[in-house]
Amino acid sequence: MPAPHQTSIGVRRALRGLGRDLKAARLKRRLPMKIVADRAFTTRQTLQKIEMGDPAVGVGIYAAVLNALGLLDRLADLAAPGSDEIGEGFIAENLPRRVRLPRNEA
Repeated sequence: MPAPHQTSIGVRRALRGLGRDLKAARLKRRLPMKIVADRAFTTRQTLQKIEMGDPAVGVGIYAAVLNALGLLDRLADLAAPGSDEIGEGFIAENLPRRVRLPRNEA
C-alpha cells in the first residue's frame, strides 16, 4: 500500500481551480455529468470529485475528462520546454563566457 501523500495548499488550490474550469467548460457545452463521465470512461461520482479538485483522483482521469471536453491538446503543452522561463534562465546563466577550439595534440 502506498504511503499517504499530503498535498500542499498550492496544489490543492490549483486543482480546485482546474475543477471549476472543467465544470464551467462542461456547462458551456451543455453536457450533463453522465455524458462526460461516459466519454471519459469513468463514473459520475469520479467526475464530481474532479470538478471539486480532489487530489486523490489520478492524472489519467483528469486527462480523460479533458479529452471528453475537447481540451486535451492544452495538457501536452503544459510543461513544454519553451514555456519554462525558470529553466531557460538557468541555461542562460550557465552559458560559457568564451568558446575555444580544441588544441591539436600532435
